[in-house]
Amino acid sequence: MTLDRFYPIFDHADWLRRMLPLGVKLVQLRIKDQSRGVVKEQIEQSRDLCRRYGAVLVVNDYWQLAIELGCDWLHLGQEDLDEADLKAIRAAGLKLGVSTHDEDELDRMLSIDPDYVALGPVYPTILKKMKWHQQGLPRVSEWKTRIGDIPLVGIGGMSVERAAGVLEAGADIVSVVTDITLNSDPETRVRQWIEATR
Repeated sequence: MTLDRFYPIFDHADWLRRMLPLGVKLVQLRIKDQSRGVVKEQIEQSRDLCRRYGAVLVVNDYWQLAIELGCDWLHLGQEDLDEADLKAIRAAGLKLGVSTHDEDELDRMLSIDPDYVALGPVYPTILKKMKWHQQGLPRVSEWKTRIGDIPLVGIGGMSVERAAGVLEAGADIVSVVTDITLNSDPETRVRQWIEATR
């Protein structure tokens, strides 16, 4: 299946309740610093919402719960990969997206045959303190050349206004967090994103 080009990331199922009816077809649930019980409940709710609206849910980090709850997609960062059981993940039929920030990480990721590769931050981001400076559009093009047919996700400092340039540089998908969640009118912003990427 071809993944949608617009890939928002949210930290609560309530966001999915608001955004999936607008036409979001690919979404990541990224929850930090919550109990396993809370995370499990959030993944279950998000899984069911995505099934209802025909959207793809990507679970960030919690690979055991993703397997247990019958999810289809998982996203792992570099640190998460150190602890994850890739054999169990693949045996469960989960598709896997991974984060990369430099050449060494990309080489490591390609050796595990991911279903998409994320590169970031393309632009400066306020979401988390990173040791990497912005990658820029030339790096997006370089990464796309390196990974070939594997979908490339551009993330970091994304806005509707920057989406076209990132896609033109070679990204297949644009992932976004704060441009929606910190917007005074998130619903209108999501509609603008959908218009800009389809």
